[in-house]
Formats: sequence, C-alpha cells, structure tokens
Amino acid sequence: MTAHQALDPRPVDPKMGGIIKLALLAVGGQGGGVLTGWIEDLARANGYAAQATSVAGVAQRTGATVYYVEMAPAGAATPIFSLMPAAGDVDIMITAEMMEAGRAILRGFVTPDRTVLITSTHRALAVSEKMVPGDGIASSDEVMAAAEVAARRLIAADFDTLAIKAGSVISASLFGALAGAEVLPFPRAAFEEAIRKGGKGVEASLRAFDVGYRAAQEGAGAPKAAPAPRQEAETPKGPARLVAEWQALVARADRLPGEAAAMARAGLKKVVEFQDLAYGSTYLDRVEAVLARDRAPHDLTREAAKYIANAMAYDDIIRVADQKTRAHRLARIAREMGAKDRNVMQVTEFLHPRAEELVSLLPARMGARWAANKDRMALIDRLFNKGRRLRTDSLRGFVMLHVLGGLKGWRRRTLRHAEEVAHLERWLETALGYLPTSYDLAVEVIRCRRLVKGYSDTHARGLSKFDRVLAAIALVKEREDAALWAARLREAALKDEEGKALEGAIATIRSFL
Repeated sequence: MTAHQALDPRPVDPKMGGIIKLALLAVGGQGGGVLTGWIEDLARANGYAAQATSVAGVAQRTGATVYYVEMAPAGAATPIFSLMPAAGDVDIMITAEMMEAGRAILRGFVTPDRTVLITSTHRALAVSEKMVPGDGIASSDEVMAAAEVAARRLIAADFDTLAIKAGSVISASLFGALAGAEVLPFPRAAFEEAIRKGGKGVEASLRAFDVGYRAAQEGAGAPKAAPAPRQEAETPKGPARLVAEWQALVARADRLPGEAAAMARAGLKKVVEFQDLAYGSTYLDRVEAVLARDRAPHDLTREAAKYIANAMAYDDIIRVADQKTRAHRLARIAREMGAKDRNVMQVTEFLHPRAEELVSLLPARMGARWAANKDRMALIDRLFNKGRRLRTDSLRGFVMLHVLGGLKGWRRRTLRHAEEVAHLERWLETALGYLPTSYDLAVEVIRCRRLVKGYSDTHARGLSKFDRVLAAIALVKEREDAALWAARLREAALKDEEGKALEGAIATIRSFL
C-alpha cells in the first residue's frame, strides 16, 4: 500500500503516482515558511521527492500566504508536481488560525472524502473585523461546525497558546500536530530530526513540537472554556484617608439593586482611574439620580451604570498620553514582540494631532472662543495637523507623553471636559424624558451611548452617528414599537464606518411618516 492510499480510502489515480498533497495557510509572523521548509526537508530526508511553493497574500491580515507541498516516493519515474493546490484535491490542510480554516473550506480545499484538517482554534482578528464600529468578530463556532462536516478528519486545538507556553511559535506546535496525526509515512523521530537540522531555536521548537504532537494524539477538539476563577476582593493600598474614601464609594455602589451594583463597581473603578475619587463620587451621584426615577427590574439603572462610566472616562489627549506610557503597555508590547532582556526594543508612536484636540486642552471659555474662530483654527491646523513619529523608548519622547498624561488635575478646567459634561447631561435628560411614555425606549436611548467612542476622527464620527440616531428616534417616539426602532437604528449605526446602513434605516423611517 502506498503512502497516498493510507491517506485516502479512494483508489489512487495511477497518473498521479501516489503524490501526497499538503497545503498550509498562515499569515505574517506565524512561521509558515519555516514549517514548509521542515516538511520539505522531512520528505527528502526519507526518500521522497518533494516540491514546495508559496503565494503571498495581499497583506498581513487581509490575505494569508498559501504554502503548498507535494511529495511522492522517489523512483525511476520523475513525478510531475503542481504549483498550487486545487479545490477537492488536498490530502492535508493546515491552518494557523481559526478563520483561515474557514477560508480553506470556502475555497474547496477541505473535502469530507479526502482531507485531514489540522487547525489552531485561536483568533487573530482580520482588518475587516477590526474596522466594524460595533462587534465585528466572526463566529469561531460556525467555522468549527463547518470544519467538522467538511473534513474527513479534524484536529483542532489552540496550538498558538501551546507554542507560546513552550517558549516557541505556532509553526513548531503545528509540525508536532502533523506528526501526531500520523497522516505522513514518517516516524516522529524523523520530524524531530528536521527541526534539529534547522539549527535555530531547536530546544524551544522541540518543546512546542511535543505539546502539539500530544494534542493531536489525544484528539484535541475545540477548547472548552475553563470556569472563571473566583475574583477575590482587592485590598486597596495607599494613604489611610484615601483608602477610607474609596471603600465608602464602593459601599455606595454595593447598595444599588441587583446587577446594577456589579456594573457600578466596575464603572466606579474606571472613572476613579481616569480622574480621582471626587470624580467617582460624581459618577455615583449620576447613577443614583437615575435610580431615583427607575423601577424593578432596574434595567435602566444597570445600563446607566455602564454607559455613564464610559461617557465620563472619555478619550482625550491626556488619557491617550497616559495610556501610552503605562508600564503594563510597554510590557505587553515586549511580550508580543518576543523581546528578551538582552534585546533593545524601540517603540515609535504615530501621532496626528488635529486643531480640535489641541484647542480642547485650553480653559473652557478661552477654548470655546478659539474653536469659534475659523481663521485661528485653520492656522493651528496648518501648523500642527501633520503625521508625527515620537519614540517613547527615548527619554525625550517618553517624558513628553508622561508629563502630558499627568495633567489630570487640569482636565476638568478644559474645553473638552465642558463639552463632554454638557453632552452627557443632554443624553441623560433625553433618555429620562421618555420614561413616562416608554420605559423600554428610555433604556434603548441609554444604550445608544455605545456609539460614542474612540479618539480624534473616530470620536467625531461616533458623535455624528449618535446625534443622527437620537434625531431619528425622536421621529418614532410616539409609536408602540419605538424601542425596537431605537435598537435597529443603533445596530445599523454600528454596522459600517461610513454610516450607509444607518442612512438606509433613517430613510425607511421617513418613508412611513
């Protein structure tokens, strides 16, 4: 029996000469080229003729690189290999990310009578998923369900996490999974020898290979969610007076009814970190004012506790600068880049300050006068609205952002803060104004604050959509299904950045007025 017959229960096409066909989909940084090289070396070292090709994707997250390997036992006749995989003609499909498995299925590379699919279940979000203003993340569960139907055999596990824990990268754990699947006619030792011949990061790669091998041998499927660890109450640290004030605020939040209490605790932590304890007290004042007009089951208070916190912890220049100089951010970047203690890591921030951001830091009255002066704003824009690069691994760059991020004490005097407070109060007044006629509509208007997020141009677009949604809600407020229309408008606004879906929803409303 030939190797191809061991993989495929169908009779082998004699014209193909027992060729084994393996395809791999991977994106930049996942070691697809290394993995392909190991497979090619493995085949040749064990008496097989082999050929490997690759076609690069458009960009790191908009198109994966397709690697393709064909191999056949070396003999008197020279096999004729193809340069690219064909739909319905792939024996082994390896994908280095969950959505790549979905793309492989859509392209016909995975078939139930032939293909063994080996895939990692982790997600690396595509650009198209990140661009959606709302939740644009595609469903991994749907891809997994399709894979179980489309593949002759499915091997799925979080090979990325397994590799990271072993101190290596996903290419090594996927190579281990390929060995553990036992779909190639080579022993485990031959796979390990291919890694050793590579000569780089051998020990770490072998550790990742081992965990990938064992995951495949154990028939790892979709990872089951582990129960969330119990969160113990944090013991606050700091001056006794401040600790006592914080605990008093937490006690106020805990007195809120039902789920609103848990939401308020999270919101309180967010706004205090954003500003200070006095700001946290103001946050609870606003939530308690909503509660005074609410009723069971207190959905309005729960939603208000969430979105008032988001509105009060807005993204201004001060917060952005503060976040960019946090120690945990720099540690995360170093971890994601795989930087070691012996490495020198350079971090460059890309900044694009608009006149609106700069003027927003001025005292409220002065800033309002400047913002109203078109000539002055145009001058500021010409001087400062340019792409800038700032090295935060340098002393000068870090100190500049650190000082800017430390201006929390000035924040409440700024034009931006005055504008945010005014907008927040109008929003709450509008939502609570619907309470006498429609409780559900009031809740939906509170939830519309989800549209306002981000910084600079992103914030401006969100604010524009928010205003348009609330204006459209006012058109249908007398209808019995007004709350449903409010939810539809909000979800339409979240579908695309340009607001085309929202325009369509508003046009529909105007058509029946």
